[in-house]
Amino acid sequence: MRLAFAGTPAFALPCFAACRNAPGTQLVGVWTQPDRPAGRGRALATSPIKQAALAAGVAVFQPESLKTRAAQAQLAALAPDLLLVVAYGLILPRGVLAIPRHGCWNVHASLLPRWRGAAPIQRALLAGDTQTGVCLMQMEAGLDTGPVLLTRRTPILAEDTGGSLHDRLAALGGEVLGIGLARLLAGTLPAAQTQATAGVSYAHKLDKAEAMLDFSKPAIELQRQVRAFDPWPVAAAEIAGERVRVWRAQALPASAAADVAPGSVLDATRAGIDLAAAAGVLRVTELQRAGARRISAADYLNARPELRARR
Repeated sequence: MRLAFAGTPAFALPCFAACRNAPGTQLVGVWTQPDRPAGRGRALATSPIKQAALAAGVAVFQPESLKTRAAQAQLAALAPDLLLVVAYGLILPRGVLAIPRHGCWNVHASLLPRWRGAAPIQRALLAGDTQTGVCLMQMEAGLDTGPVLLTRRTPILAEDTGGSLHDRLAALGGEVLGIGLARLLAGTLPAAQTQATAGVSYAHKLDKAEAMLDFSKPAIELQRQVRAFDPWPVAAAEIAGERVRVWRAQALPASAAADVAPGSVLDATRAGIDLAAAAGVLRVTELQRAGARRISAADYLNARPELRARR
């Protein structure tokens, strides 16, 4: 079976490996986003999938769009039986969906129909979901609306961050894709299940403007925000006049006095810096000053001893 693969970020790497290693298949080409300027020097950077494909000796294609006849002809010329799409970043028009004999599959990092869209991992954490997973979906023209072939679930742990959940779901994605390919080749693939019409939610793309913690919200929501935005865009807060990045924080049930402004420092000890929230208290335990490295709250207080006097 001739396979084509479309993906861009590191999340897609386990699925790329599953395509390469699937018995009875041949990976004939890889599609990924064009090289983009990155870093302080704004030098062109290649995607993780491009790097992996070049290392494996697989042909790489980087069109700006798949809507053109030229881009679609390029794909059709390789006569793929199946196109696998994982966090590619470009919309697949109907013309592309119709090219492979078995259509196009997508590995999506949520339990569809919950969290269709660009940022399902972070939105699940922000919402306080207790479980998530990956779906292997037969693609259609709608955004993540296609019928589901296979699903794998995982609990969202109390210590999970956007980074840890990303890595776990990426590995699950590679597993479910490998199983799907094996079953397709064996003729035992289950019939695709139409997504439920109830429970649909959309995971809008993350914006850096969301990083700032709003202490008029409950502490538990702020804790979720800190976890969800690790490692990007990283939550931020103002602590007694200084803006810092917040890497780790814990919601406490204690309540601040009614006359205390949201975000005020309530206590500052080696255990953490307690900030007043609308409901509860947010204890910041790991943070980062501008241009500096991540440090513990204890180390931060060594640099700002005046905060201890606020106790």
